[in-house]
Amino acid sequence: MSMQNNGLIRPHRPKIIALIRLSDIAIIGLSLQLLLNYYGLDFLLFQVWWLLIAIMSFEFFAELNLLYNAPRGVNLIIETQRTGGAWIGVVLAFFLIIQFKPALISKGYEQLYWVWLISVPALLILWHLAIRLLINYCRALGRNTRQVAIIGATDLGFELENIFKKDSWLGFSFIGYFDDRMKNDIGRLQHKGIDLAGNTEKLIQMIHEQKVDIVYITLPLKAEKRIKQILDALSDTTAAVYYVPDLFVFDLLRARMDNMSGIPIISIHDTPFYGVDGFTKRMFDIIVASFILILISIPLLLIALGVKITSPGPVIFKQHRYGFRGEKISVWKFRSMTACDDGLHIQQATKNDQRTTKFGSFLRRTSLDELPQFINVLQGRMSIIGPRPHAVAHNEYYRGQIKGYMLRHKVKPGITGLAQIKGFRGETDTLDKMDGRIQCDLEYIRNWSLMLDIKIFVLTIFKGFSSKQAY
Repeated sequence: MSMQNNGLIRPHRPKIIALIRLSDIAIIGLSLQLLLNYYGLDFLLFQVWWLLIAIMSFEFFAELNLLYNAPRGVNLIIETQRTGGAWIGVVLAFFLIIQFKPALISKGYEQLYWVWLISVPALLILWHLAIRLLINYCRALGRNTRQVAIIGATDLGFELENIFKKDSWLGFSFIGYFDDRMKNDIGRLQHKGIDLAGNTEKLIQMIHEQKVDIVYITLPLKAEKRIKQILDALSDTTAAVYYVPDLFVFDLLRARMDNMSGIPIISIHDTPFYGVDGFTKRMFDIIVASFILILISIPLLLIALGVKITSPGPVIFKQHRYGFRGEKISVWKFRSMTACDDGLHIQQATKNDQRTTKFGSFLRRTSLDELPQFINVLQGRMSIIGPRPHAVAHNEYYRGQIKGYMLRHKVKPGITGLAQIKGFRGETDTLDKMDGRIQCDLEYIRNWSLMLDIKIFVLTIFKGFSSKQAY
């Protein structure tokens, strides 16, 4: 069966991407005009600046987020995050510019401004969803599909096959496995219910007949010589060729491809906050921390007064913790105990701890003792969302007890985190409890997105401040 006529969309992909870009710009502009009509307001010169800032910022952040360069394997959730992330970049740009040029929001246009900033990302996401539904419909009709083959009937290959068959929206049609193994290996595979479509020679013949578009090589890294021979043979074809290294044998943390002066490298353990993601994370921290500190300024003074009059000692308790990359930082809390331990020998707080003051017990139970850490966020030592900072003494103990413990320091410590909303708060009196907390921290780092930060922040407001485990 020839594949020449099944690419209804594929040959026109650059044109379609250009049209999507233009349609996104049109949505940004038309939504503003419709809102102006709805509110009965005139289109003034400063709104031209609104549009220029919005369009230029959106295109910039969309490019950094690879919004218009999404491969076929990117799902709707990731595309939605990229679209929303690009628009959050627009909001941050407006926030910064308006600090220096408040005249950009004229009197009477404030409500319009906020409604526009909130409604546009929803419209863009719905528009991109509609485009996806249209493309998926074309694929259901057998259009815009790609015929794929796998070289190497390995466990990794089986996982790929399952993805091709389960996620039909990807538009992949699986041809089969191609392998050059000995007859006894082929018999073992057939015993598992896996029928090989042929050997590499057969695959190359099918590519020449335009029956295969993409080839995935899933042979193990130790088969380097064989992989090179296959690549040499496939270099005489027009098929797209991908090598799928079995990196899952490693404990990956934000793995990504990079290059060093042309030399390809793979990061195994890395921070998620590089490039635009680091900028976005920092701006989120600054905006949220500034807003919250303004809201809680009076409660901060009242709590400080309560600490001072209920027990002798300093109002703020400063303790050394490990921060980003394992650097020592000073973390601030309202003092809740009569003792101010620090260093390599610290007794963890326990239930009915005699060192805890009555007022301090209330502060710890409601997490109000941690409010000064919003100042740590503005200082750049901490983040709103991230793994909770542990005392230096606890770090030194648990790093030798729990595998991957120090990987949590690939990000800044946070005021709240995934572990806290999952119930891992308070005393870690068993190794299993601490291990559960660490696994949540690593899960957060692996899956970080701005939307995840927002989700954790919202859930913390509703259920994360007060806990029976906090004492």
